[in-house]
Amino acid sequence: MKKFLLFSLLFITCLYANKPKEVLLLHSYHKGYVWSDDISKTIEKNFSKFNNIELTTVYMDTKRVADPIYLDKLANLYKQQFKKRDFDLIIASDNNAFDFAIKYHEYLFKELPVLFCGINNFDKALLDENNMKKYMTGVVEQVDLEKNFELISDLHPKLNKLLIINDRSKTGLAVKRDLRNIIPKYEDRFQVEYIDKMEIENLKEKVKNLGKNDAILFVLLFKDTTGKYFTYKQSFKEVKAVSPVPIYGLWDFYLNYGIVGGLLTSAVAQGEAISDMAFKVLNGVAITDIPTLEKSPNLYMFDHKELKRFDIDISKHVNEFVIINEPSSVYKQFTKFIVTAIVIIMILSVIVLTLRANIQRRKKVELALSNRLEFDKVLLDTIPNPIYYKNVDGKFLGCNLGFANLVNKRRDEIIGKTAFDFFDYDIALKNTNIDKELLQTFSTSTSEFTFYTSSNHMKHIILNKAVYKNIDDSVGGIVCIMDDITERVQQKQFLIQQSKLAEMGDMVAAIAHQWNEPLVELSALVQDIQTTYLLNELKDMDVKDFVNDSMIQIKYMSRTLSDFRNFLKPSTKKKLFSISKALNDINEIIGKQVFYSNIHMRFNYKNKNEELLIYGYENEFKQVLLNLVNNSKNKIIESNIDTNDKGNIDINIERCDNFNTIEIIDDGGSIDEKIITSIFEPYFTTKEDGTGIGLYMAKVIIEDKMRGTISVKNKGNDVIFTIKLPHKKV
Repeated sequence: MKKFLLFSLLFITCLYANKPKEVLLLHSYHKGYVWSDDISKTIEKNFSKFNNIELTTVYMDTKRVADPIYLDKLANLYKQQFKKRDFDLIIASDNNAFDFAIKYHEYLFKELPVLFCGINNFDKALLDENNMKKYMTGVVEQVDLEKNFELISDLHPKLNKLLIINDRSKTGLAVKRDLRNIIPKYEDRFQVEYIDKMEIENLKEKVKNLGKNDAILFVLLFKDTTGKYFTYKQSFKEVKAVSPVPIYGLWDFYLNYGIVGGLLTSAVAQGEAISDMAFKVLNGVAITDIPTLEKSPNLYMFDHKELKRFDIDISKHVNEFVIINEPSSVYKQFTKFIVTAIVIIMILSVIVLTLRANIQRRKKVELALSNRLEFDKVLLDTIPNPIYYKNVDGKFLGCNLGFANLVNKRRDEIIGKTAFDFFDYDIALKNTNIDKELLQTFSTSTSEFTFYTSSNHMKHIILNKAVYKNIDDSVGGIVCIMDDITERVQQKQFLIQQSKLAEMGDMVAAIAHQWNEPLVELSALVQDIQTTYLLNELKDMDVKDFVNDSMIQIKYMSRTLSDFRNFLKPSTKKKLFSISKALNDINEIIGKQVFYSNIHMRFNYKNKNEELLIYGYENEFKQVLLNLVNNSKNKIIESNIDTNDKGNIDINIERCDNFNTIEIIDDGGSIDEKIITSIFEPYFTTKEDGTGIGLYMAKVIIEDKMRGTISVKNKGNDVIFTIKLPHKKV
C-alpha cells in the first residue's frame, strides 16, 4: 500500500510539475440545464485536485437556437474570444458541440485533441469522413431503450398502454430513430403511443386521462408545437402534476423530480469517464491510443418515494441498483455509528501495532545494516582488484585497500580528491570524459590505460565502470573496478616475440634468397676487376665503377638485415601507418623466397591512388602478414610437390566505412572443415614441428591489441583469411 501511494504521488507530481494546462469545455446547451451542470461539476471536482489545470467553460445554448447562421457567428465569436489562448485540450459535451468541434476544428482548434461525451447515435464513420480520427475520441451516451422497455414490462405485467413523451430536438429525434426497431417487439404485450407533436395543454389533458394500468416513458420535452420553450424541470413538473400513473425516464437528472426510475444514463458517470481520458491526454498519451468508450456507463436508479407510492417491487427484477430518498431508521443510524466507531478503533489499533512493529523492525534493520556495512568493508578489502566509487563531481567517496595500495596513499588521503591528484593529466582527463558520458547515458564502460606507479613500475589497467543510484533514484555517482592486466600483457608480448622467433627459420631462408643475387653480382665484379688487373688494363675509372657497383649490392644486403631487425622489434605505441608500406616491407623480406618457390603473389588495391591507413601496432601487424603468407607459401609448396604446378597468393586490400579489409587468398587446398574452427586456438597445429602459436598470436594481435577481427573460410579449393582493422582510433 505504501509503495502504491508513493508511486501515485510521484506519478501525479511528474504529471503536473510542468506549465499549467488549459482545457476548454464546450457545452451544447446552457447553464442551468442539469445534464450539462452535472457534467461540469464532475469535471471541475476532478480537475480541482490539481493546481495547474485551468478549465474554461462556454455554453452554445443550442436548446434555444441552433441554425447554421448562429453557429457561424458563434465560431467567429470564439475565434476572437480565444485568439490569445493556448489550449491543450478541447472537451465537447453533447451532439451539437461534437458536430461544432468537427466542422470548425481547422478554423478554431487546429491540431488540438478533442474529447467528446454525451453523444447519441455515435457513428465511427463520421470521424473518418471528416479526417478527425487522429484528433478525437470520447464517451458515447447510449440510452438503453430495450432494457427500459423490458423493465417496465416486468414491473407492470398488466400494462395496458405505454405513453412515450418526446420532443423534436436533435437528441429526441435520435431516440425516435432507435424506438422504431423496439416498439414492434412489444406491440403484442401492450399498446405503445408515441407523442412528439403536441401543445403542452393538450398533452397534460391526455396524461390526465390515462388509466390505472397505463405508464409513461418520459424522454425529453424542451419545446412544444407552439414553439414554447421549457426548462427540463418545467416541462416535467407540468406532466407530473397531472399524471395518475408511474413515470419512467432515460436520464438521471429527472430522478429526484418524480420519475420512478429506470436504466438511466448518468451525466456524473459521463463526467467521470471523460475526466479520466483528459488526464491521460494531459499526461502525454496520444489521442489515437485512447479508445472510444462506446458502452455508456448506465445505472439502474430508482426513487424510493415513487416506488412506495405505486407499490412497485423491483427486487425480483433487478439485481444491482441505486435507491434515492430511502428513509434511514433509528436502528440503522445507530448501527452506522457503532460500525463507524468500531472501524475507527480497529484502524487506530492497527496503526499503534504497526508503529510498534515498525520500531522493532527498524532496530533490527539498523543492526543488520551496521553488520552489513562492516561485512562490505571487509569484503571490499579482501578483493585484490582496486575498487573505488565517487560522486557526480568526480570526487572520491571511498575505496578498498587494493586501490589505496595502487596509488600508495591512505584511504583518508584519497577521500575528497579527484583522479587528477593521483594520475597523469592525460589519463585523468580521459577518465573524466568517460565519467561525464556515463552520467548522461546511464550505461557501463570498459577502458584500458597504462601508468607508472610512485615506484616507477609500469601498470596496465582495465577499468570497468557503471553509474549507481541512491535510494531516492537520484544519481549517486560512479563505481569502478580495476583489473591489473600487467602480467597478462607481458605474457602476450612474450608470446608475440616467441612467435616472431618461431619464424626465424623462414626469415633466414628469406635473407638467403635476398642475398643470393647481390653475392653473385659481387662475385662477378671481383672476377672482372681481377681479370682487368691481370691483363694490365685496370684504369682509375674501372676501380671507381667497381666500388660504386659493389657498394650498391652491399647496401642492398645491409638494408635486408635492417628490415629483419625492424621486424623483430616490438611496437610500443599505437599509431597510424600505411598498409601498402607494411606489405612492401613484408614483400622485401619474403618476396623472393615466394617467387623462387614457383608462387605468384599479387597485391590488389581496390581503392586506386588512395593511401590506406591502419591505427595499431605496425611491426606486430607485419608479423601477422608474414605468418599468413608463410603458411600459404608452405601449404602451396606441400600440395604442389609432386606436380610442380605454379601456385598463387592474392592479397586484396579495400577501404570500407569504418575499417580496412585485407584478404589473403591461396590456392594450396582447403582446410578440413573439422578443424577450421580450431586453427586460432593456442598450441593447435597440424605440422609435426609446429608450435601452434602463430595463428593464435595473429588473433591476439588483431583482435585484442588492435581491436579488429580475423577470420578464415574455404571457397572451393581456395582458403581466404580476412582481416578487418579500424582506420581510426576506437
